[in-house]
Amino acid sequence: MILPKAVDLYLQKHIYLYKMEQIYIRRIKLTFFELLFISIGLSADAFAVAVCKGLPIKKVNIKNAGIVGLYFGGFQALMPLIGYFLGIQFHSAIAAFDHWIAFGLLGFIGINMIKESKAPNDNKMDGDQCLDFNNMCILSIATSIDALAVGITFAFLQVNILPAVSFIGLVTFVLSMVGVKIGNVFGTKYKSRAELSGGLILIAIGVKILLEHTIMS
Repeated sequence: MILPKAVDLYLQKHIYLYKMEQIYIRRIKLTFFELLFISIGLSADAFAVAVCKGLPIKKVNIKNAGIVGLYFGGFQALMPLIGYFLGIQFHSAIAAFDHWIAFGLLGFIGINMIKESKAPNDNKMDGDQCLDFNNMCILSIATSIDALAVGITFAFLQVNILPAVSFIGLVTFVLSMVGVKIGNVFGTKYKSRAELSGGLILIAIGVKILLEHTIMS
C-alpha cells in the first residue's frame, strides 16, 4: 500500500496509548482527518489499479466508473470489517500470507495486460468486457487484502467499526472512479503503450506490497 508506514505508525501510536489505559476499555474515536488519512493510504493501490482498468476501455461512462468504484470501495470496506471480527488472535496467520496473495493476483493480471498490449491498437474493449466479475474480484481482493490487518487493529482499539469502514469504502469508491477516467484518457491517447505500462504498474504494485512486508517482518 502507499503510505503504509505512516498509517502503521499512526495506528501503532494509538495501540500504545490504549495499552497504557489498563483500568477499562473505551472506544477510540478517530477524527475526520485521521480517518481520511487512513482511508487515502488504504485506497492508493486501488486508485492505481483503477487507472490501469481504464486503459483498454473504448469510452468510460458513469456506469463503468461506478462499477469499478463499487468493486474496489466495497472490498476496501469489507476487508477491515472481516479483520475486525476475526480478532487479534488471527493477526499473525493473516500477516504470514496476505502479501503473497496480493503479489500473485496482481502479477497474474499484470502479465495478461502486457500480453493484450501486443494486440492491434484497435482492439480496445467495451466497459462490460473489461469489467467482468472474475477479473474485478481478483483485483479487488489483491488491492484490499492488507486492510484485514487494519480491521484487526481497529478491533484492538475498539474503534466504532461501521462508520469507519463505510468512510474507507466511500473514499476508495470516489478515488477509483477518478482513476478509471484518468486511465481512459491516457489509454485513448497512447493505446498499446498505455496498456503495457498498466500491466507493468500492476506487477510493480505487487512487488512493492511483497517487499514492504518482507522488509518490515
